[in-house]
Amino acid sequence: MREVACDESGSEGEKLIGGETDVFAHASVLLDAEAATAWVREVRRRIGSPASEYKANHLLRRKHRAVLEWLLEPSGPIDGSAHVHLIDKAFLVVERIVELLDGDREMAVTLYRDGPLVFGRERWAAFLDSFNTVLRVKNRRGVPTTVDSFFGAVDELRAAPSPVRQIMERLRRARPRVEAFRALLLDDPATTPPMDPMIPALARAIDYWSADGTPVSLVHDEQPGLSPERIMRLPAAGRLAGLRFVDSRDDPRVQIADYLAGIARKIASDELDNRGDAELVALLRPYVDPLSTWGDDRSRALLAGPLRRAGAGRARPR
Repeated sequence: MREVACDESGSEGEKLIGGETDVFAHASVLLDAEAATAWVREVRRRIGSPASEYKANHLLRRKHRAVLEWLLEPSGPIDGSAHVHLIDKAFLVVERIVELLDGDREMAVTLYRDGPLVFGRERWAAFLDSFNTVLRVKNRRGVPTTVDSFFGAVDELRAAPSPVRQIMERLRRARPRVEAFRALLLDDPATTPPMDPMIPALARAIDYWSADGTPVSLVHDEQPGLSPERIMRLPAAGRLAGLRFVDSRDDPRVQIADYLAGIARKIASDELDNRGDAELVALLRPYVDPLSTWGDDRSRALLAGPLRRAGAGRARPR
């Protein structure tokens, strides 16, 4: 059995549009506690801040660029021992729309790419936010008005040029299916929230670390939304040997995952916004899950590279 430590960055629950972050990152690391303790100590030594708890923003400061590069570099502390799943929140919303239409990735990429161009960024964001609201499990009030508002937006957008117009036509006809799915979410509290990025990210971490058939036990920073009922409904639950939650300050392995998640989210968000740092992108690439939820082909090609599994990160600093 493998015990893997995890943490995330960019979580705002089921709110995917109009929040503080546009990218969600989930990091997992395979390090023993002794090695992780040594690496956390080394990060503190190199940065030299008196802060009681270090976060990713310490490493992301310009004056600590060398420490950031050291953490990510080949043969560095986590080389071969880390995995990051990235989620472009807007693309996750688009994927959920397309799933209700039984569409494929090509349809999702088309809608994601052409939507802002055809409708304008503000109008497109309002459309995605409306759908996000419809399928938020915790949004239990005003459901008819919410659904009506969303399909009102669909009707307005049906005048768009093809192929986006064709997708909107299909979506308008899918209203009964959307309403039925919404009702299911409200009736069964254990139903997996479709708009919570933590769920698919956690499933990918289990898939990655158990790919050779070895069961995985996860040590995760505290996540109130991960109920046992929801976890057991994950497709990969059969390979999950255990899951326990800790305060990240109490487990140095989770602290390393916290560093990596925050760093990855910032690098990916900058790249998504076309203001990325080529050197940092190259350093991050070996850790990024090729199956990340990412619709932007330009930045996806830069972020998704072959993952290293060498396990070099278990060495200790001298």
